This record gives sequence, structure tokens and C-alpha cells, in this order.
Amino acid sequence: MSGPFRYRKKPVVIEAWLWDGQVHEASNIIDWILSHDGNAGYHHYDEPDPGIHITTLEGTMVAQRGDWIVRGVANEFYPVKPAIFAVTYDRVAT
Repeated sequence: MSGPFRYRKKPVVIEAWLWDGQVHEASNIIDWILSHDGNAGYHHYDEPDPGIHITTLEGTMVAQRGDWIVRGVANEFYPVKPAIFAVTYDRVAT
């Protein structure tokens, strides 16, 4: 079998939260992550831009102001840059 082959992502529904960079919103997002057995914390010292440090399947990643925080299909959390989020996800009516 040789490749490459083309694949389309299966349609799945995820939860996502846009972080506006505010401390109180970071607290709400972290509470959301922790309530689903994730791990995250807010870090602002020694950094020019504060960030939400999220333990992901690939290690610790930092969500910065304007990033989306996604809860994936395996209950995992990870940040996504706005441009990538815009071309990857469409909002679902609830």
C-alpha cells in the first residue's frame, strides 16, 4: 500500500471556550477543565503575556489571549489558535 491518501475528518461535536485574556475568565475556564478531570493553571509571573497552562495528551500547552480551549472527543483539553479554529469548526445549535 502506498500513499499518501486523502481523508476527511469525521463530524464530531466538541465543546470550546474562547479566552478573552481576563483573569476572571481564566478562572472559569480552569474550573471547567478541572470539572472534567483535566489539569490547568493560570500563570502570569515572569511572562510578558499571561497564559492558561493546560496539560494535554502531548504535554503542557499554553493558551494565550484570543485562543480557543477545546474539550475533545476523548475528554482531552487543548488550545487552538483562532485562525485554525475558524477553518476547522462551525458552531452547532443547542
